[in-house]
Amino acid sequence: MSYGARGGRFSGRQRGRSKMYNSRMPVIIQHPNPASAHYYENKDGAKIVKASHFELDYMLGRKITFFCMATGVPRPEITWFKDGIELYAHKYFQVHEWPIGNDTMKSKMEIDPTTQKDAGYYECQANNKYAIDIRGFRTDYVMVTY
Repeated sequence: MSYGARGGRFSGRQRGRSKMYNSRMPVIIQHPNPASAHYYENKDGAKIVKASHFELDYMLGRKITFFCMATGVPRPEITWFKDGIELYAHKYFQVHEWPIGNDTMKSKMEIDPTTQKDAGYYECQANNKYAIDIRGFRTDYVMVTY
């Protein structure tokens, strides 16, 4: 039998399970009004269909890259955020976008070279006039000693 950090008992099998409401995972809430459900679940709404892995450890001075691909009609716009603040292009941060057909946008965000300040929580937000979809990515740096 094991004891948790708060003194509670748990078996080894339950040890790896956590409560979802403590993470930044999306919470699905049912719409009380069927009309609002129809609006917010519009088939043409922005939807992220491919994205980078959730967690990334990077070595200082190396490049980090995140990827998002979203569909929707009209074609979604993709915006990148770090720790809740919108990111703008600068010398070490670049965003590359590729429209595909009339309904898809691919976006790749790169930081090169990376520093300790680049660790954090990044989000890719796709939006059009019908919906907003968000994916998050957590990063942290690793120190390499020789």
